[in-house]
Amino acid sequence: MGGLPAANPVWVGSSELTMTLDGIVACVDAGAGAVVAKSVNESAAARRQLDIADYAFVSGDRQVRPPGQAYLGDGLLNRSGLAQVDLDDWLGTLAAGVAHGAARDCPVVGSITLGDPAAAARIGRALAAVVPAVELNIGAPHGREARAVRQLTEVEGVTSAVRTVRAAVDVPLFVKLPGQASDVVALARAARSAGADAVGLVGRYPGFLPDLDGGAVLGSWGAWSSPGCLPMSLYWVSKAFTALDAPIIGTNGARTATDVLRFLASGARAVEVVTALWIGGPAVLRELVDGVSGVGDDFVGSALAGTREYADVPALPSPAWLPYTARWMSSGR
Repeated sequence: MGGLPAANPVWVGSSELTMTLDGIVACVDAGAGAVVAKSVNESAAARRQLDIADYAFVSGDRQVRPPGQAYLGDGLLNRSGLAQVDLDDWLGTLAAGVAHGAARDCPVVGSITLGDPAAAARIGRALAAVVPAVELNIGAPHGREARAVRQLTEVEGVTSAVRTVRAAVDVPLFVKLPGQASDVVALARAARSAGADAVGLVGRYPGFLPDLDGGAVLGSWGAWSSPGCLPMSLYWVSKAFTALDAPIIGTNGARTATDVLRFLASGARAVEVVTALWIGGPAVLRELVDGVSGVGDDFVGSALAGTREYADVPALPSPAWLPYTARWMSSGR
């Protein structure tokens, strides 16, 4: 993946689960292909934001689960923050995680959520002395709500930030992009041109959910992910695969081995999972890894082989909408 050897395409994404050495080790030992450590940046405000972090798992009928209860089909609305650790201490934690992962062919990747690009470059240089690759997250949905992190949705901003960090980082650089932008493929192209070795598609979406008791779930806006986000994520993965010569890391929507396979078939070469591990623990990784074993390079992007642009789709023999409306029309409604 962009110059980083990995044992398999099932990766653990950056989250509170990878915020400690114990969490990183648990994910490595469970069979992850790679583990992305919790993000850091230069901002004390971003670290303090973790003090107000909150998480609501939401059922299919939009009911909020009790704290600590979640099911695989649930959506997740949350606030989050960055790791509350000094950089020097974090480098020590990462070094221990890297050593543990290397013995098991599982690279541990450092992560930066963008605040100031120049500061991100300084942090990236420090991380690159310890980890075999760095992820730069410029797609964090919290960037729309919190000044301590940024979400970049324009080509110029992506180009400038990635170029700045690329100049400081001498290991593979992966750039995670937002899902909510006018043209995510253009952002991926800009990141690649500015030096990204791979692109991550896509970050979670902003979300809001009233609780109907005079307030809102979490008491704020948040970030949203769910199994229902999978087709939205795969839209951009598949579009980037057809348009760019760039390795793609899929994210946002994979909960099962079938979901991971759908990411691969859409063009991703690796897939980051987070929420499935929050629900079922790191042991879930074994099921996911087993579910994709034996999949070769020829499977990557295979779903695009028979995909047509709208203008090239032949007319259907009968209206596809008819089964949904015929019973109402025939009854006179």
